Amino acid sequence: MAAPTFDQLVDQQYDPRLYEPVAEVAPLESLEQVGDSEVAQYRELGFISVARVLTEEQARESVEALLELADRLPEGIEVQFESAANQDVTTLPIEERQDYIRKYMAFVRHDPRLHARAFDPSLMQFVRRLLGAEPELFQDMALFKPPGIGREKPWHQDHAYFNVPEGTPVVGIWIALDEATLENGCMVFRPGGHRSGPIPHFNRRDWQICDSDILAGGGTVAAPLPAGGALIFDGLTPHGTPSNRSQSRRRAIQFHYIPKGTPRTSTEERMRIFGSEGRNVSC
Repeated sequence: MAAPTFDQLVDQQYDPRLYEPVAEVAPLESLEQVGDSEVAQYRELGFISVARVLTEEQARESVEALLELADRLPEGIEVQFESAANQDVTTLPIEERQDYIRKYMAFVRHDPRLHARAFDPSLMQFVRRLLGAEPELFQDMALFKPPGIGREKPWHQDHAYFNVPEGTPVVGIWIALDEATLENGCMVFRPGGHRSGPIPHFNRRDWQICDSDILAGGGTVAAPLPAGGALIFDGLTPHGTPSNRSQSRRRAIQFHYIPKGTPRTSTEERMRIFGSEGRNVSC
């Protein structure tokens, strides 16, 4: 059985203007509505929002699968609890314990229901189109932002966490298993920010883009979703999620895809691209 871990970062105060978008994105109804103009929108804005990629039953099955995994903790999976969990949460019944979970890593191979989500034919067809190559699942994770204690994920580019060559196309798919709202921590994007390339990241509240860079740029948009909806976004598109101070759950699964056969690089190379070292910048 794998040992649970706890987030080493604590939820901190942040400028609320970071998550005060100028607009909310209205999602497309389904992937069937995605055509050439929507692909062009993805290239221009860095993301697409779709209201329905999972049925209610598939969303429910995905939650059930994740809770079962958290209960038995098979070797090779990581389940991380929020730092705000100030008790021995591992002894709680799973229905209660889930409200202290922050994230899962590497779960797809442990459950056929979750494997089916990651390799859904309709999603794979679209990812293949966006990448211009056969997709390779690079990362699978689940993100629980539990009621009241789910901490902020500051603004960042997902690519800044990945040891793949600069210029590698990365497609992220974030699927809501509950309704995601601004109150419980939905995604907030900077449209078109991916076209500026890598942005320096700093260790502040997390490995993140400097708050002042986000506040100075303005023009951010929120992307609320119903349960079963998805966000499909470029690995360089800046985004963040506020803390969940509501009493509603905001659970999601997320997959990242890269072209099959992409080589891996080193952390040092990634830091050369996304870190501040040698770039005469500060935060």
